Amino acid sequence: MSPFTGSAAPTPDWRHLRVEITDGVATVTLARPDKLNALTFEAYADLRDLLAEQSRRRSVRALVLAGEGRGFCSGGDVDEIIGATLSMDTAELLDFNRMTGQVVRAVRECPFPVIAALHGVAAGAGAVLALAADFRVADPSARFAFLFTRVGLSGGDMGAAYLLPRVVGLGHATRLLMLGDTVRAPEAERIGLISELTEEGRADEAAHTLARRLADGPALAQAQTKALLTAELDMPLAAAVELDASTQALLMTGEDYAEFHAAFTEKRSPKWQGR
Repeated sequence: MSPFTGSAAPTPDWRHLRVEITDGVATVTLARPDKLNALTFEAYADLRDLLAEQSRRRSVRALVLAGEGRGFCSGGDVDEIIGATLSMDTAELLDFNRMTGQVVRAVRECPFPVIAALHGVAAGAGAVLALAADFRVADPSARFAFLFTRVGLSGGDMGAAYLLPRVVGLGHATRLLMLGDTVRAPEAERIGLISELTEEGRADEAAHTLARRLADGPALAQAQTKALLTAELDMPLAAAVELDASTQALLMTGEDYAEFHAAFTEKRSPKWQGR
């Protein structure tokens, strides 16, 4: 994501999300607890724009995506989205579906790691948002449900048919996307859908601990690692190792690489600058 901006000023207030940024760690909270944090058109748009804006500003080094109340996110709001889409024409529906995909692309393509802090339900679009994150930290109450076929739509929504097989394998992905069954935390951990399973009620704390560790680390190296993980998913080996070689050569000219050597020589911890 290019850091160059035009005339637009940074957004001072996000009306459809709660956003807090402290010492390089952003916490973005879906805050409609009475609706199990169901997403609206405006919430999708805010997520898309927030991730793009923070990617350009380069002040965020890790982001925690969380949900307020009893669960993470129950998906798209049945009344405000599903009801509204029934009266849209094809062009409007295509615009909407492209926007939801842009949110997932923004999660995957932003230069900082995204950690989903999960408790309770992550269903439909909420499950895909969690899937798109780099890390999924969950407590035992967490459960995933890719519900799209249950409402008569394709299970391959928002990039789910691309991402899920690459996380849990084709067999599990076929079952989850075709049937829309609920996957509870123990099984989700077993098949690789959860990165870290915490004690009850500790997912937010553990996610922020991980975010702090990442934010204090070598940001440029982490950003390039994330970029390579996404870019190389469909590359042949020869192209992948060439991209790895080019990336490493560039990082070897950076300040963090020299700082590691200096810290090692001086028997101290590195002071990472993200350069």
